[in-house]
Amino acid sequence: MSQDHLIVFVCEHGAAKSVLAATYFNHIARERSLGIQAIARGTTPDPELSAITVAGLMADGLSPSALVPQNLTLEEVESAGQVISFCELPDPFRKKGRTQAVDERRDWF
Repeated sequence: MSQDHLIVFVCEHGAAKSVLAATYFNHIARERSLGIQAIARGTTPDPELSAITVAGLMADGLSPSALVPQNLTLEEVESAGQVISFCELPDPFRKKGRTQAVDERRDWF
């Protein structure tokens, strides 16, 4: 997949926030035929996805693309069109690729 067609959502455990973001992003991208794909990653992945997250997605008729949280790699960060992080990225990842941190304390609505 080319650089501009991959979005990486990152949260600390790779089990909830990034999974929700990537799943809904992919759903909308498919509906609009955007040709962009998102993946969910964690900086310190949990052994399994959040049950509440999976149940919520299934209630909306969606399912996550991965069955277990995946660890973020430098290769993914360097090859992504955009990296959107819900947590602080470890030092090796900070200046690689196009990264953007999301401030969860900000009122987005």
